[in-house]
Amino acid sequence: MLITMVAWLAFDQKLDLPAILGLGLIITGVVIINVFSKSVAH
Repeated sequence: MLITMVAWLAFDQKLDLPAILGLGLIITGVVIINVFSKSVAH
């Protein structure tokens, strides 16, 4: 996510809808695993 932000700010790259949805799904997946999974050590 941070690399995407740097590319957007520094290189003026534009994200289309599929790219934004894909990043959102990745972030959602990481949050769900960290909050609800018992297999990840906290």
